[in-house]
Amino acid sequence: MTASTRSTAATTDVVLAAVGLTKHFPVRRRLFVGGRRAVHAVESVDLALRRGRVTAMVGESGSGKSTVARLLAQLVRQTSGDVLLHGSPVRATGRRFRAYCRRVQMVFQDPFASLNPVHTVRYHLTRALRIHGSPMTAEELLTQVSLTPPERFLPKFPHELSGGQRQRVAIARALAAGPEALLADEPVSMLDVSIRLGVLNLLRDLRDRLDLAILYITHDIASARYFADEVLVMYAGQVVEGGGGEAVTQHAAHPYTRLLIASAPDPDRITGEASEVEDVGGGEPPSLIDPPSGCRFHPRCPHAMARCAVEAPPRLAVESNGDGPHWAACWLYDARTVAEQAAEVSP
Repeated sequence: MTASTRSTAATTDVVLAAVGLTKHFPVRRRLFVGGRRAVHAVESVDLALRRGRVTAMVGESGSGKSTVARLLAQLVRQTSGDVLLHGSPVRATGRRFRAYCRRVQMVFQDPFASLNPVHTVRYHLTRALRIHGSPMTAEELLTQVSLTPPERFLPKFPHELSGGQRQRVAIARALAAGPEALLADEPVSMLDVSIRLGVLNLLRDLRDRLDLAILYITHDIASARYFADEVLVMYAGQVVEGGGGEAVTQHAAHPYTRLLIASAPDPDRITGEASEVEDVGGGEPPSLIDPPSGCRFHPRCPHAMARCAVEAPPRLAVESNGDGPHWAACWLYDARTVAEQAAEVSP
């Protein structure tokens, strides 16, 4: 499949999607008096993973990124909303869950924790192949993830491997099922900086060779720009901006995305130049037990208006920069707000 053919197919072939995906975790009653409380971890998330494309989800710790991945993997059940596999709602229980796992696999953040320390690489891979009935061999899986010669790694235990090698074994185990979608939950955050690029390049190569739909969860918006075709920005359980990787990272629209980019280390930025950053927000992320009304970012937003505290903004189109559709859930891009700002500027 050529690059142009793959790009055309990717626009229409949605492998895995979420529609209104919501997850509330009940809080134990004894901690509160007077009614049931819940953590609003994920609220009305919509996304689509397309064949042959990488979708990155970025945001600070506690924003709900990993919960979205676990909901898509059906490791936890959603409170409301739907997970759709090729357009059909997923109700993964019992044997149907195993069938679903063949098509949707997850790579966890810590490869040492996700691999059983008392079993060899051979055991991890052959067991996965046997469970899913794959005709492949453990040697072929290791070759796919560039652990060669495979005979060198098969008898090893997880503690005998480096962090990068362990993560490659975890990816090989996920590939044993022959998945169509791969959910990578911060797959390089536990690795040395020097080997992160190699793992990202491996995932990109697998996307191209196997035509995978990949969800890449990360704190690092710079790696999202390098690796992803589409970027979604998550804050306090909600997706607040989305679009092409170049559009979101180079022409950020939502104030939170701008702050996220400004907070990333930049060797070219001289210490003390923070005053030159357009958006300077403060405060802490909100409580997800009692989230703010309206826009959840408004208590920290340097551009907050009275409207932001009352009404939750919908997805509003942002001027495209040639990298596909670009939107932000922010009242700054509402037609009424734009008209009011234009009236204030005009003489």
